[in-house]
Amino acid sequence: MFLPLPTPKEMATWDRETIETIGIPGVTLMEAASRECVDVLLDEFGPVDGKEIFCFAGSGNNGGDAFAMARHLIDLGADVTVFHTKPKKQYRGETRTNLLWAQKLNVPLKHLASHDINTLPQPDIIIDGLLGTGFKGELREDYLTLIRAINRMGKNASILSIDIPSGLNALNGMPQPEAIMADVTVTLQAAKLGLAMPGVSRFTGMLHVRSIGIPNKIQEAHPVRNHLISRDIMALIPTPAHDMHKGTAGHVLIVGGSEGLTGAPHLAALGALRSGAGLVTIACPGGLAESVKANSPDIMTLSLGKGSEWTPAMAKNLLNEAPRFDSLVVGPGMGRARKTVDFLKVFIAECPAHTVLDADALYGLAQFPKMMAELPETTVLTPHPGEMATLFGATNAEIQADRLQAATSFATKSDATLVLKGAGTLVADSTMTCLSPFSEPNLAVGGSGDVLAGVIASLMARGLTARNAACLGVYWHGMTGRILRDEFPMRGNLASEIAHTLPLAAKGYIIC
Repeated sequence: MFLPLPTPKEMATWDRETIETIGIPGVTLMEAASRECVDVLLDEFGPVDGKEIFCFAGSGNNGGDAFAMARHLIDLGADVTVFHTKPKKQYRGETRTNLLWAQKLNVPLKHLASHDINTLPQPDIIIDGLLGTGFKGELREDYLTLIRAINRMGKNASILSIDIPSGLNALNGMPQPEAIMADVTVTLQAAKLGLAMPGVSRFTGMLHVRSIGIPNKIQEAHPVRNHLISRDIMALIPTPAHDMHKGTAGHVLIVGGSEGLTGAPHLAALGALRSGAGLVTIACPGGLAESVKANSPDIMTLSLGKGSEWTPAMAKNLLNEAPRFDSLVVGPGMGRARKTVDFLKVFIAECPAHTVLDADALYGLAQFPKMMAELPETTVLTPHPGEMATLFGATNAEIQADRLQAATSFATKSDATLVLKGAGTLVADSTMTCLSPFSEPNLAVGGSGDVLAGVIASLMARGLTARNAACLGVYWHGMTGRILRDEFPMRGNLASEIAHTLPLAAKGYIIC
């Protein structure tokens, strides 16, 4: 369900421990890497007999992989030339070993400094082994010139990058300031964290993850913080029992609504129902009940008082009612009036188990930041970047500049689970951070987050932990956006259509 996304430092630990603790030689790992890369190359680009292939070898392990690939490709009939960035005598370790092996097999090796890359003939295939996951900072001018030249050649050639396209930061997936634009990237043992970031596919092309033999024992002894949510998470959707009834399918309470904002709790209710909740009730000021229900016979209402405003007194009444519900969503469309904030102060202070705090509940929480540390671990917060900025006293731009750090920082301050929405939604708790593989424009519509909050609450109502409910809800919601993209390729779908498409998105994963 969760695929590891090691940082460069974590990946280096796996390599080092495999070599030093287990005793598997580094050259063995390099040989495995080169063979996996060649295997992908053949699958993606076809036979190489008679093809002109340029391998660009940097000074690190990626360069060693490129030297090793050259050996294998020559044996397959390719016309291979390796262009190395440093003089031969300056190569060290396993990379030098593979350079020497290639040299003994008469693989043409050419020092790039002695050639004008702009005058080279046009190859059929380019192997990018210039810079690996350890690269950070900005590209030197000579590398920037080289990468630009390779990208120009790549317009009429196929490019395969080893582990990561050269010039990309493996931690955040950003070009520094440019990067190889590969057709295929073979990342070794596990996708690096930066390769899971939104928008990175324009550099990686088709991404393949191939094992090079890092033992599971090493990975388990040195777990990584960040993971990618995989399609296997969909197996957590509760399988309907043949003898189930509405009372055993979870009863979700949505707490929300205010003048002009009655659609938000209604959409959250639809999200809960369409993701399998047996019963959904919306609690709101009595004067809004008819508008919140919006003539839907599927949604029940719990009227609080007779007016249209929230009051602190309602909090105590609602806390008395809370035990009869299996989960709650608090915040959609509540507004930010002073009395509403006072209501939220009382209610959040005694936050019931299995509660999703969304939208205006997050604004209320931000007014009393000390309460964040007191939230139980059964609570889920679902901010968009603007709401996250309010919670942290930061700007939207600061949150977006390093979303991962913002999520990780939250996890050190609270036992609750965070869902930081946006392209590549993040789910973080005290033990791990999980990234969504989806960046779907069709989800960028008002009310989409309300639907997601309802989905997460319905999953918690049926027994999932806060983190699993959040991760499953985020993946399911993302898959729904992908399905809607097919039907509405230029967007235009409604938030209610996101809710109504949820059962269809689950259809391909469930076996009853």
